[in-house]
Amino acid sequence: MLSYPVNKISTPDQQLIILQITDLHLSTAPAYTTNDNSNETLCQQCFETALQQALQTDTRCDLIIVTGDLVSKVQPAIYDYIFEVLQATNIPFVCIAGNHDVTDEMDSHLPFFQRELIAQPADARLLSRHVIETDNWQLLLLDSSITGKVAGEITLTDIDWLREKLSTCDKPALIALHHHVIPVDSEWIDNHMAENAETFWEQMAAFAHLKVIISGHTHQEQVRHRQGVTVYSTPSTCYQFKPYEDNFSYDKNARPGYRWLQLANNGTVASWVERLDT
Repeated sequence: MLSYPVNKISTPDQQLIILQITDLHLSTAPAYTTNDNSNETLCQQCFETALQQALQTDTRCDLIIVTGDLVSKVQPAIYDYIFEVLQATNIPFVCIAGNHDVTDEMDSHLPFFQRELIAQPADARLLSRHVIETDNWQLLLLDSSITGKVAGEITLTDIDWLREKLSTCDKPALIALHHHVIPVDSEWIDNHMAENAETFWEQMAAFAHLKVIISGHTHQEQVRHRQGVTVYSTPSTCYQFKPYEDNFSYDKNARPGYRWLQLANNGTVASWVERLDT
């Protein structure tokens, strides 16, 4: 069995190929699912299908990063199932928390802003301020979640930790977190991005070797740039949000997806999104 979490990865060609999956939103473990047409089953099936489709391609996978919202209901049995599925791939993986991993959202039939939010403790397997060293890259994982809230935060302690890690290692760096740090031009979700983002960007300006930031939360594909950093938003493995909408809206025409990142040994990055075939 793979040891979790992975702390160091080395590959024969010294490049690293990452599969990012995000926003699984499972709300029940398979043993408790009774309605095969339920939304609960749909998210579970999409998670399994996305993982299977990605790993059946010719693309090598050195690491799987799950960037939060593993669940929609905080239950240990759901995490047990997700970790069993990921362990079965025999590929190193890491998971960080999203808002739904520390908050139960009640009354989902109500409009988004009328729902009750109940704080929950994070599963101990979700990582915070975790480093993965590779041949030519440093990967830095942050927990941006705030219990009981939809929005996230990059705390001053997080920023101090990032500065320390970036100051003591000059390898190209990637930061992974759940909440987005650049607005995606959808007012409702931009109201729930990572708080303290401007301070974060000010403090990161000193580190030219910070190359990539990946996040989830927005349930859509976008690529943005700031301060020489490429910032990727990634589709959910389940349902998608309609881009450039100021009010909460699902994108019923967008299929579930995932992101590949190829971190080259010369510090460059290539990245692309793939969607489920059906």
